[in-house]
Amino acid sequence: MKLNYKKTFLIGLAFFSTCAFWQLYDTVIPLILSKTFGLKETITGAVMALDNVLGIFLLPLFGALSDRTHTKLGRRMPFIILGSAVSITFLQLIPAADNSRNFILFFFALGTILVAMGTYRSPAVALMPDVTPKPLRSKGNAIINLMGTMGGFCTLIMISLLVPKTGKPDYTALFACVGALMALAVAVLAITTRENALAEENEKINTALDMENGVTNTSAGSPGAAMPREVRKSLAMILLSIFLWFTAYNAITTAYSRYAVNIWGLQGGSYANALLIAIAVSTICFIPIGYVSTLIGRRKTILIGIVLITISYLLGVLIRAYSPLIYIIFAFTGVGWASINVNSYPMVVEMSRGCDVGKYTGLYYTFSMLAQIVTPILSGFLLERFSYRTLFPYAATFSILSFITMLQVKHGDSKPPKKMGVLDHFDDGE
Repeated sequence: MKLNYKKTFLIGLAFFSTCAFWQLYDTVIPLILSKTFGLKETITGAVMALDNVLGIFLLPLFGALSDRTHTKLGRRMPFIILGSAVSITFLQLIPAADNSRNFILFFFALGTILVAMGTYRSPAVALMPDVTPKPLRSKGNAIINLMGTMGGFCTLIMISLLVPKTGKPDYTALFACVGALMALAVAVLAITTRENALAEENEKINTALDMENGVTNTSAGSPGAAMPREVRKSLAMILLSIFLWFTAYNAITTAYSRYAVNIWGLQGGSYANALLIAIAVSTICFIPIGYVSTLIGRRKTILIGIVLITISYLLGVLIRAYSPLIYIIFAFTGVGWASINVNSYPMVVEMSRGCDVGKYTGLYYTFSMLAQIVTPILSGFLLERFSYRTLFPYAATFSILSFITMLQVKHGDSKPPKKMGVLDHFDDGE
């Protein structure tokens, strides 16, 4: 059994488009809120949490809704096309509102974008397990995350090139370029992907695998039996772990641009360079991590990733001024976060049935979004009330807690076909 890399890369264009936007959102929107509209750190954190508040309701809703949708385009594709079109259109109003200092227009445009993104984020992610056999989902998720990373990487390059280092920046060209990139990605996806045919083929493969493994409740479209108690415990623990490591990581991504400017004295778009390092390292590591997870398991790979990313947070505490060591720190962050991302979502989906992948995708994002509601406000309060230097200790604390809870997860690892020998592990497929 081999992963169809071409198909998976094309499917990853949906996640590519969302990550291109979220990188722009996390990096530029906080600066507009603080520099243009003069909001303090706590209020800025509260505004940045709005997407996550909406996500708590929208992602499970539209994930489950897409499970029950049947069109000629497929279950997920209508949500991806419509949601991205609305998002891209209203994205162009943000720089106009920033230049005119029109907070009402800014808030209206941003709110519309966040709602539109909420309608297609879960369907975009659920598309991968819909068309990927269960044993290959870590590898498939590695490709999907690679595509998402490339989306964020492209946005960071645009920020570095298009945001001036002096004076008040005009973000019009930046937002137009990111919007065009998102539109191109979704257009290629829609033209090249036949969702219904791919999903039908994958359903047959998964049904055969379930029969081979003596599993009877995971075939697509069947209601199945109730989740066993021990599996429910593992699900609860991994969802709690997701909440904790997102609490740590999102604090860094949301506050980093302000931290770099205020503590390390970086100017213009130069703060994006360290983030580019993290993304570049993640890009290199995603596919190898997908292979590693098939050898040692998803759970062990996640635990290793948590250790690496915790080390990066602890090293961040030691950096008191700008130093090239910052790039080493963010390299650790890239490897650690890639190890977690490649395997956490497949572990959650592994506990679901084929007929409710969208529902469990929404559940995964509910806990990640809940963390991203809490952490910008809580970390923003600490930054404002005490010091910006609380940022890295804050992240390290929650990362350590996620390691402890992840140790309690006993289900969700894949069951790859047995290998005939050591050299078989190096085969292109599985």
